[in-house]
Amino acid sequence: MSYSFLNDYGEGCHPSILDALSLTNMSQEPGYGEDEYCLLATSMIRKRCNLPNADVHFVSGGTQANQLFISSVLKPYESVIAAVTAHIAVHETGAIEATGHKVCVTETSDGKLTPENVEEVLAAHTDEHMVKPRLVYVSDTTEIGTVYTKSELSALASFCKANGLILFIDGARLAQALTSGANDMSLEEFAAIPDAFYIGGTKNGALMGEAIVINNDSLKKDFRYCMKQRGALLAKGRILGVQFVELFKDNLFFENGKHANECAMRLAKGIREHGYGFLTEPVSNQIFPIFPNALIADLEKRFSFYVWKKCDATHSALRLVTSWATVPEIVDEFISALD
Repeated sequence: MSYSFLNDYGEGCHPSILDALSLTNMSQEPGYGEDEYCLLATSMIRKRCNLPNADVHFVSGGTQANQLFISSVLKPYESVIAAVTAHIAVHETGAIEATGHKVCVTETSDGKLTPENVEEVLAAHTDEHMVKPRLVYVSDTTEIGTVYTKSELSALASFCKANGLILFIDGARLAQALTSGANDMSLEEFAAIPDAFYIGGTKNGALMGEAIVINNDSLKKDFRYCMKQRGALLAKGRILGVQFVELFKDNLFFENGKHANECAMRLAKGIREHGYGFLTEPVSNQIFPIFPNALIADLEKRFSFYVWKKCDATHSALRLVTSWATVPEIVDEFISALD
């Protein structure tokens, strides 16, 4: 069986999370996120983020988090602004559009939106014959592994506030973003910037689950009604609460993200030492090396990965993803295979 660099959710969950689920298995709890574990996880997240008044809601996955939040805060004629590479624009099967909200995409050089990108979309939508852009969607890390700095996110937030826009951040790989060498902010500093964001568990060692954090008071009302209507209010919400308690009771959330990044940087170093370049500069647990197609065919016999983009007639870029569970020895095997 080949070793997979396809994604960072191929394994089940971190052993300590599995132990926590087992230890709490027989306790009887209220349903729908009102159990003691969800309440404790909410308190822990508020404290870690220094957001004592934030609303926290646990859902099963990233696409659900994106679709649920976006559809709950937009009027029928309002739209989303996103990078052309954004998850909601490419890899969610039109989930946002299925709720009646257009995704207005804009080209970026590195997967990161800037105020200038947003302004360009606003300028192109002039009257009531077009959708009205209302929400700006970004992810950290981005779909191509890049990471926002504090100044970049703060500039976006200031622009959004000045133009009456909502800033929402997809944090499916937030742990990897915050533990990247390219990052310059703490979770607390990050959390203060957007109107809402979510903290990813699925891609950071949890069995499943994301935590939606809503800062803006005007966006909080009746959110649980939206959750119920869209099938996101789980009867056994405790399963999500237990996992987020485990992720945040110590530093497991950050340790898992750091390990994934360290394995990716080890991989990137070995690839670079073999003389190969990258589609984007490696800074997180998704890296995009460019290899000859003949070498890719040989690597596919031993490893699984996505061929991300054709670069020219004889070269393509791969996407290699490391996780909380990646074994460094496997990374070294991949590097040796380049010989």
